Amino acid sequence: MLLDIAREAIASPAGPAPREWREPWLAERAATFVTLRDSLGDLRGCIGTIDPHRALAEDVAHNAFAAAYRDPRFPPLRDSERATTAVEVSVLTPRVPFAAATEAEAVGRLEPGIDGLVFEFHGQRATFLPQVWENISDPLDFLCELRRKAGLPARFWHADVKLSRYGVEKHR
Repeated sequence: MLLDIAREAIASPAGPAPREWREPWLAERAATFVTLRDSLGDLRGCIGTIDPHRALAEDVAHNAFAAAYRDPRFPPLRDSERATTAVEVSVLTPRVPFAAATEAEAVGRLEPGIDGLVFEFHGQRATFLPQVWENISDPLDFLCELRRKAGLPARFWHADVKLSRYGVEKHR
């Protein structure tokens, strides 16, 4: 059902129409990411929310539309691409603090393939879904790329760094 909601949301560049959901679980607050891949399997868009602030169905629809038409890394999805675009919906578990006093401690405690990670430092923030481990399998490389994504040097560390981890339930 979540994949259907995402596909419906990207069906038109005008945006998803507001809907009422009969299933109570779709009205529960949840954080989601929607990832789009082209016919070759390359990333075509990925937008999401880290913390829940709206209903699950609404979050999926909003993020699917944004991944298709508002991801600044890609041009808006063309009509001709819709049929061949793969959709993945990730429902995030609540994030929990991930205390680490040093980079080495953080690297040593990461669980490849399981942990999604949020990196925060003085207003700069980035996250990687657990799926990113498929492309970056080394924990140090994972953390380095996440810091770059946050706009910081790859080997940056400071006592004010805040990390949190989460898991996902994937729907493809």
